[in-house]
Amino acid sequence: MNLEVVETAAGDLYVDRAVGERGAKAPFFHTYADESGDVRWGYFCGNCETVNNAMDSMGRIECNECGNIRKPDEWDAAHE
Repeated sequence: MNLEVVETAAGDLYVDRAVGERGAKAPFFHTYADESGDVRWGYFCGNCETVNNAMDSMGRIECNECGNIRKPDEWDAAHE
């Protein structure tokens, strides 16, 4: 696993640009708290290069900086 170090307010995080989730503007890359990639931390927005994003219970990811969004795996109108 080839991880890239990213400095954030939360400290150094490690981004795997080879693995991610499809977003509307750019992918959300998997992010780890350790350089070995054992401790999953969250997601890194490939559009604006930030970790300031949120995920809801249905798996939707939205970047709080640029609005990049990943739609949930399963969508049900009753949840809206």
